[in-house]
Amino acid sequence: MSTRLILLLVVTAAFGVLTAIALMDVGYWGIIAPHFQAWGAGQVFADLVIALTLVMVWMVADSRTSGVSAWPFVAVTLVLGSFGPLFYLIARELKATSVSRQSA
Repeated sequence: MSTRLILLLVVTAAFGVLTAIALMDVGYWGIIAPHFQAWGAGQVFADLVIALTLVMVWMVADSRTSGVSAWPFVAVTLVLGSFGPLFYLIARELKATSVSRQSA
């Protein structure tokens, strides 16, 4: 297992724990609603939307060379945010590891 894959798994797990705690505390709408109550929070939400849109565009373009279909991860991104790109990077790393093992 590569260092990159281990790091991706650790980050995804830690973010998953944080997300689970937030969901248990305030629910899905409770995570989103505060972004519509102040201009500063709205700016952070807009920044997140822009950043994730750019990441989805990158995933689609990268999928042509990586051999991993981006569309399931784009769908996950639209529903679960950063989990989509994190899962895509994990799948991409697993595919690269699998290809390099087959070549050896």
